[in-house]
Amino acid sequence: MAETSPVKVTVLSQTGTCNAGHKVGDSWVVEAHSPGGVCFSALAVCFPYVRVLRFGGEFPWSDDKDACSVACPDAENPVVFEMRRLR
Repeated sequence: MAETSPVKVTVLSQTGTCNAGHKVGDSWVVEAHSPGGVCFSALAVCFPYVRVLRFGGEFPWSDDKDACSVACPDAENPVVFEMRRLR
């Protein structure tokens, strides 16, 4: 099995009302299994980026090779998540 790194997901900002109750400062670590209590929209938007970071990949548009940020698909109540590779 390939060597992987855990990835910490943190809520950076939240506007309006998040129906799942996510708020600024919430965080969880993703390793081999998905964490409990994370809404499906957050999990869906974060998953591709978490997977890349877990397996050592980088994003050319990010200034930090160990992190990237994405937003929830709810345009009226956006939640922005940061994914950060933990080494």
